Amino acid sequence: MKMLYLVDFSEALSFVIGPSFYLLVVSLIRGPVPRKYYWHFAFPVFYFLIHIPFLILPDDFKYNAYVDSYRPDLPFRDVNYPYNPYFFILTDYHSQVTLINLCFYALIGTLEVVKAFRKKAESFWHPQHPVLRTLRMGTIQMVSAFVIILLVKLFNENDYGDHILATYIALLIYFTSFSVIKNSGFFKPASLEDQPKYKTSSVTAEQQQVLLSKLKELMATTKPFLKSDFCLPDLADQLKTTVHTLSQVINDGLNQSFFEMTAEYRIEEAKRLLKEKSNIKVEEIAEEVGYNSKSSFNTAFKKLTGKTPSEWRSTL
Repeated sequence: MKMLYLVDFSEALSFVIGPSFYLLVVSLIRGPVPRKYYWHFAFPVFYFLIHIPFLILPDDFKYNAYVDSYRPDLPFRDVNYPYNPYFFILTDYHSQVTLINLCFYALIGTLEVVKAFRKKAESFWHPQHPVLRTLRMGTIQMVSAFVIILLVKLFNENDYGDHILATYIALLIYFTSFSVIKNSGFFKPASLEDQPKYKTSSVTAEQQQVLLSKLKELMATTKPFLKSDFCLPDLADQLKTTVHTLSQVINDGLNQSFFEMTAEYRIEEAKRLLKEKSNIKVEEIAEEVGYNSKSSFNTAFKKLTGKTPSEWRSTL
């Protein structure tokens, strides 16, 4: 009641959820999303524009809209509408259109996920590839949210099930946090009784050197690290070895973790691009070397060079 100007301000944002899910799926499967895919956000923009006639009305009108939806026990305020804020009939069916939107993107996103699982020949319920596990969880969450809204609407046409959805989202946050903590090495401190990590490994020093040479050659020639979904299992597949063996070679041979090695290769490539392509923006270079966000790129770059990409470029 104290912030009536915010009534229904976020209606257009509900149409961003579906496209965001779909583009996340595409980026995890194919790498950086081409800009032509951004047309998927055209409908949220369109809806916002046709909703402006309501958004600019005085607070008394917002009050009546709020009371009509949430507090039917309260009286309406006596106001004269200067025009019909619902001129575009689409805004009268926001909940129905939201369901259709979510259903559409949940469907096409799920089809992309199914194709990815078939391509890798992995089980949906027991995937080994970390990206496939992420895709599976995202699909389950998206479909579950759609089912919750649908069930609520079937039993109460005027309700979205906000409290049920809030509870569901809270449980997802708790579950995700627990999973991160469980798998984090920070919460598993080593003791003096722990055995060296690869003490029982059957890989000989000679085999390690051979595999290390193949690794360096692959990274220098095909540059698989430029893909945003570059991961240890895929790299092991390309080198015809196991994840455990490759991890040992990287740790022992390079004295680095897989992620440290990846960052080093990416930043070296970024330095070359910053020098040779001075007309390209830092954001574009970040994408070219495998980073999905500029902040992650800046953090990794500064950690290895002591400067941000822009600062490093300015010294050339």
